Amino acid sequence: MNEQEKQEYLEKYHEAKKKGIPFFPDAIYKDAIISLVIFLILVGLAYFIGAPLEARADPADTTYTPKPEWYFLYLFQLLKYFPGELEVIGVIVIPTIAVLLLFGLPYLDRSSRRHFSARPIITTLTAVGVIGVVGLTVIALLEAPPPAEITVGDPTAMLYTENCSGCHGSRIFVPVSVNLREVIAQGGHEGMPAWGGDLSTDEIDALTGFILSPSGSALFFENCAACHEGPELIAGDPIVLRNSLENGPNFTQHADLDIPEWTETIAAEGRTALLNFLVAPDGQRLFTLNCSSCHGQAVAFSGEEAELRSIISHGGLHLEMPPWRETLSSNDLDLLAAYVVDPTNSQTGRSLFEQFCVSCHGERIPSIGDFVTAREFIASGGSHETMPIWGEALTSEQLDALVLYTLESSSGAPVQVGQQLFAEYCAVCHGDFGEGGLNPARSDDVIAPISSAEYLRTRDDSTLRAITAQGQPNFGMSPFGTAFGGPLDDDEIDAIVAFLRNWEANPPVEFPPEIISGPVASTGSEIYRQVCSRCHGPDGEGGLGPPLSTTEFQASFTDGELFESISLGHEASSMVPWGEVLTSDQIQQIVLFIRQLDIAGAGPTPEGVAYGRDVVPILDAKCASCHGALGGWDAATYGSVINSGDNGPAVIPGDAAGSLLAQKILGTHTFGTIMPPGGILPENELQVILAWITGGALDN
Repeated sequence: MNEQEKQEYLEKYHEAKKKGIPFFPDAIYKDAIISLVIFLILVGLAYFIGAPLEARADPADTTYTPKPEWYFLYLFQLLKYFPGELEVIGVIVIPTIAVLLLFGLPYLDRSSRRHFSARPIITTLTAVGVIGVVGLTVIALLEAPPPAEITVGDPTAMLYTENCSGCHGSRIFVPVSVNLREVIAQGGHEGMPAWGGDLSTDEIDALTGFILSPSGSALFFENCAACHEGPELIAGDPIVLRNSLENGPNFTQHADLDIPEWTETIAAEGRTALLNFLVAPDGQRLFTLNCSSCHGQAVAFSGEEAELRSIISHGGLHLEMPPWRETLSSNDLDLLAAYVVDPTNSQTGRSLFEQFCVSCHGERIPSIGDFVTAREFIASGGSHETMPIWGEALTSEQLDALVLYTLESSSGAPVQVGQQLFAEYCAVCHGDFGEGGLNPARSDDVIAPISSAEYLRTRDDSTLRAITAQGQPNFGMSPFGTAFGGPLDDDEIDAIVAFLRNWEANPPVEFPPEIISGPVASTGSEIYRQVCSRCHGPDGEGGLGPPLSTTEFQASFTDGELFESISLGHEASSMVPWGEVLTSDQIQQIVLFIRQLDIAGAGPTPEGVAYGRDVVPILDAKCASCHGALGGWDAATYGSVINSGDNGPAVIPGDAAGSLLAQKILGTHTFGTIMPPGGILPENELQVILAWITGGALDN
């Protein structure tokens, strides 16, 4: 295009611009064409790529983390910089200013020039706005967390908090003579409901253990703190610590001291808890000392580390105190409130504080200014300053360790669960610290340490998991995975592996302890104690394996069948083929010993059981409250006990194994659930009913 053509084109352009073009049909035609193209593009994207929708909203799904669409992310990110009372700036002030600027733009920018370089103010403001929106969106995408999993921390502690703490507080003191499991399952204790209908057998077992099991810290202060400082023992050799407990007054350093036989005064579970407390990492020990009385083994938490550090450091109003007006008298409330307000001059309330409050508050008495406020707080409960300000009590290093441990344990406490499972299932052979020792199944074999750095470094988690699940039958180790007939599911095996891996950073042992091999067990009782009692109980009462001392078991097997079962094992259970480990004579000795168990613990004979005197009280106490009122089987009369039920007759006189009633109370049924729902009956009551059926189910 030459200069003349260019001038002609510009003249025509300016002339046409002065005249303009009609909006219809010229301008609207162009807009319609562009809109159609965009619409077709959107239809194509929707058809070929799609616009996926999330699942329908489920208010019961606590794992879902709602988040805005990407084009709103910058606004939500902006709000993060205006926390608390400043939120109004991000929510109202800034958006309002932006909208007002858009409305006022035609009046603020009246320049006729169109090129962006000729409009520096508006161009700069627009660029800053675009950069801000894009930048905030990118930051929001980078910071966006995955769907939060609301953790429950220690599930048993949560179970206790939900069902028990409202009346009992954070601790329950149970007399030795009380069958706590029966109390929880059947209720009736000072108005307590029967939890057997709401909680599973496993949950009742867990609650019983949670309430009764002493913590290692409590055992330390009760038995060791009078002579030892904590750091002194914590820095000690784990094997030496264990030997000091096992040997008691015969331990060298205890020679001149009045030391009891710890093996007699502290149960095996307690000694293990004490040792685990002493060899635990700093964070775990601090949590046990300062937090476990309220939180159990772990805290329910799903936030960030900084948030958790702030909660621990500052304490405050984050826990619920039970309403003590339901437990304490009006006079006790007055005494306790007076003590809280003025501890020095109100010593009469000290015993109440120590009984009901110290388990959560420790020695730190809450600071409340006046009597009326204190009494109302105590009487009504609710959120109040229940947690001390740990930032003032702990060093920076201790706070770091406590925060890290609490954060890790909040994910379900796999290491802590694994520690309990290891103590229950593994320590009998591998030792409390995985130090190994003499193989109880083979006197000529020494179990090597599984807690040494070399062992853990050369075995990955898959290998440890496979060994635990499948066992090592050639060495007398039973399989523990449910898929192989054992008692542990995959999550429990993972917890044990996590506990073993926890040793790798600071191995408690490096070499097998010195083993002094004793004579080979020759009597049935010795062999039973070494290889059978860990599963079937010291007296054949059962545990991992079925009870051996019941009349039902003894009548179900001949001596030959017992011998064969021990020798060949059970493929569908965790029992290994002991014939590969023990001699025929040793197995025969075990059979003879098992037969003696029946003599030592025989239940009532059929001739000695009367229906009216012995059976009816059990049925009334355990069965009649539901059966008879809910239809189906009726426990009200002799005839209904025998014949009623949708699958009756429930009792076949003389045939305990074939009677549905016996199957239900023994747990050998093929449909429905065990009866009563709270768990299996006590052994003596079981034997009464079985003996009655075996003796002909007489109406006597």
